[in-house]
Amino acid sequence: MNTKRVVITGIGIISPIGNSKSDFWSSLIGGKGGIGPNTKFDVSEHTSKIAGEVKNFDASHLINSKEARRMDGFVQYALVAADEAIKDAKLDLQNENPERMGCIVSSGIGGLITIEEQHKILLEKGPKRISPFLIPMLIINMASGQIAINYNLKGPNLAVVTACASSNHGIGEAYRIIQNSKADVMVVGGSENAITPLGLAGFCSARALSTRNDDPEHASRPFDKERDGFIMAEGAAIIILESLEHALARNADIVAEIVGYGATCDAYHMTAPDPGARGAVRSMELALEDAGISPDKVDYINAHGTSTRLNDKIESKAIKLAFKEHAKKLMVSSTKSMTGHMLGAAGAIEASATALALKEGIIPPTINYSVPDPDCDLDYVPNEARKVDFSIALSNSLGFGGHNATIAIKKFNES
Repeated sequence: MNTKRVVITGIGIISPIGNSKSDFWSSLIGGKGGIGPNTKFDVSEHTSKIAGEVKNFDASHLINSKEARRMDGFVQYALVAADEAIKDAKLDLQNENPERMGCIVSSGIGGLITIEEQHKILLEKGPKRISPFLIPMLIINMASGQIAINYNLKGPNLAVVTACASSNHGIGEAYRIIQNSKADVMVVGGSENAITPLGLAGFCSARALSTRNDDPEHASRPFDKERDGFIMAEGAAIIILESLEHALARNADIVAEIVGYGATCDAYHMTAPDPGARGAVRSMELALEDAGISPDKVDYINAHGTSTRLNDKIESKAIKLAFKEHAKKLMVSSTKSMTGHMLGAAGAIEASATALALKEGIIPPTINYSVPDPDCDLDYVPNEARKVDFSIALSNSLGFGGHNATIAIKKFNES
């Protein structure tokens, strides 16, 4: 069966380093981080007291106060990012067939703050005081559901939940849907709003977070020898995918082309990556096989790069195993050094960064890289963006449960 080519035509961002595509990109290439003290609640008893918070978020132009009270923050982030992405793509939805437009928006955790707030009400005031909107506020599929309601998207609609690989898997599945002619347009991405007392405590107890509380700006330091954990972050990224045929017919501005998708599982441990790195290796190999691209043609990898001891070591190993001698020629960076770890939204925001890097010819850096680690010995584009014309990139996401997802993205060329 002939499959359709799939392109990116719009991007919407809510993040710790900017609440628009332009602000996000400007921060990335300027090496501007968004990590600071956690101001959301009292963190005096938490071991990690820092976070990548969204600043100055305003949804009032899109969501009225009554709707906002019935909508968890992760859904609000997703809606605002989707609105920007649709506008960025210049999609005239009135002239589209709603049954040919779908939506996949993922989250790793969903409405955790809603659960915490309503559980407190349950304990203090009893079950009769629980909000009738509790369940629709907390369930992860409500982001994609609300976007579909707002924009009359009647095609395939779902949410992929694979921890920190969620939105990369979502992009891959949306890519397949368009490839196989099941939709012309897919609104796809991820959203997270899990910086809550319980969410932070859970990751603190797992000893997964940085405790560089006195120096938050330098706490997220992927691949650096002195890294001590990731930093929780929040926000959303939404991408508009279209078949090339559909995009060209409406003269859309194409950002980049998705050309491959790989998905595997370590089948090893709940939270730790397989020491042999085979799952991550195979995920990259499958994406390249799907794209029909040999490893030596890849120029850049936007790494999962969490700033944890194990992830960065094992992902570096996986890249060396997958690319062999070519690994030394690859540019590899982790934009989590600036955004922090947006959990289920990480894949979408990093795929967005990768697509913009291809279009603009600028590789975003890994900031806070100062002490080389013998276990991490690749070119991590340290501290400063690199202007270079390049053609092919991968974006990796690796999640708890051993989930691996890789997207292959190519600089757009119509031929």
